[in-house]
Amino acid sequence: MPVEFLGIAATNDGSETTARSGASFDKEYTLRLARAHEEHGWDRVLFAYGSGTPDPAPAAAYIAGKLDRLQILLAHRPNVSYPTFAAKTFATLDQISGGRLAVHFITGGNDHEQGREGDVLGKDERYARTREYIRIVKKIWTTHEAFDHEGEHYRFHDFVSDVFPVQQPRPNVSFGGSSPAAYAAGGAEADIYCLWGEPLEQTTQQIEAVREAARAAGRAEPPRIQVAFRPIIAPTEELAWEKAHRTVGAIRERRLAGTVQRHRSNGVTEAAAPQNTGSQRLIAIAEAGERYDRALWTPTAAATGGAGNSNALVGTPETVAQALLDYYDLGVDILSARGYDLRDDAIDFGRYVIPLVREEVAKRDAAREGAAREGAGPDTVRGARPETGSPRQTLTAVRG
Repeated sequence: MPVEFLGIAATNDGSETTARSGASFDKEYTLRLARAHEEHGWDRVLFAYGSGTPDPAPAAAYIAGKLDRLQILLAHRPNVSYPTFAAKTFATLDQISGGRLAVHFITGGNDHEQGREGDVLGKDERYARTREYIRIVKKIWTTHEAFDHEGEHYRFHDFVSDVFPVQQPRPNVSFGGSSPAAYAAGGAEADIYCLWGEPLEQTTQQIEAVREAARAAGRAEPPRIQVAFRPIIAPTEELAWEKAHRTVGAIRERRLAGTVQRHRSNGVTEAAAPQNTGSQRLIAIAEAGERYDRALWTPTAAATGGAGNSNALVGTPETVAQALLDYYDLGVDILSARGYDLRDDAIDFGRYVIPLVREEVAKRDAAREGAAREGAGPDTVRGARPETGSPRQTLTAVRG
């Protein structure tokens, strides 16, 4: 199956290493960053959600109206709007984009962040609400007759939407989390299940947990798997590791200087112990070691307290591409990546890493098809992990 690449659709140029240079919603930068992804081989970008950040839905609509190919993954928290309203918003965005929308539903991993917008439910209740919410949205997208709903969290009567998605039968639903409750909810409802980058062994365990949850829910096909990383690349291994250490140094300096109070998507400051299982896992992995497998590096996650997508892949484009292919061989076919210099890193990754991965995935697909014709198992081919034979490409600049 062809691999897909997900980038970030930030509304300003700030990151863990650099203060933003302008407003929280910088319209020109938002477009430049999205265009950099579209022009350099990325498939889609994520419009993330935070309690105090710019609303991602109109920002996504702005980009959808300006660009022709780039797909959009819109993050949404069920606590911020009623599902009837949200389903219409999503369908309208799918119409604006010409069928390029997917929706990432966020249950919320921290009580404090959820409470900022009036959400007082506990974590298990939030997962139950998210499952109900997703089911309602799916039904609204696909039902042309008025219907009633009497659920645990939502009740309405005689509703039918007059706007439907371009995509048929509906846009994809994305979901993430690393707790048993998350596996159960996402395994039952998600088309795409999102994981943060962990070592290969732990990622294998998580993929099996998602698949088991899908089987328990009676699904014939499990969700596709997406894994997220922070790539740090340079023309040589030595330069890449120098850049990696500069990056961690910049993260720590900003933290110590108090120039930024980091808030994860679940709202915990760096000094607080995270409530969500995913961040707890990242911290535990970082405490157990700095380097794993081919290129995974944990100090970036440790420096941010396990803040979201924070484990790095460090090396030359060839090394990072091979590391990503290792995850592809586990069954991951959506690769999420975000650098620290958002636009320049997106360009470099698109120029020097994405083509290598796509080339090798095409070889694997061709070999798998040939093996299937000859009666061999397709999983044997996908797990072969051949080395790339592509000529080495050189970065035009090393950006810190």
